[in-house]
Amino acid sequence: MGNDIFKIKRSLEVNGKNLTYYSLPELQKQGYAIEKLPFSIRILLENALRNYDDFAVSRENIETLLNWEPKGSDKDIPFKPARVLMQDFTGVPAVVDIAALRAEVARKGKDPESINPLIPVDLVIDHSV
Repeated sequence: MGNDIFKIKRSLEVNGKNLTYYSLPELQKQGYAIEKLPFSIRILLENALRNYDDFAVSRENIETLLNWEPKGSDKDIPFKPARVLMQDFTGVPAVVDIAALRAEVARKGKDPESINPLIPVDLVIDHSV
């Protein structure tokens, strides 16, 4: 996924596995003031670079993050998390909703297995049930 519009895509070998990432230090070498961005904005920036497709995530979205200022902006920034972590009190209702959707789809004669989250979800039960 993603096109390397800034030519900052790098790879790293860890335990024999080749991993790909987008190097913010390499982006800084191109004249962008990455060191002045809060870490939260850097996370959004890396996510936008990784998911850039010039449709859901555009170059304008990336430029908005690169030129971020504390005063705020009226521009939307897409965020595509790789995974969602839910605690039991928020996760259980979501699981129940998915089960209800699947039941309704099955009642209508369709495949209930087609109802799934678009993003992987980890549900953590942090106490004895």
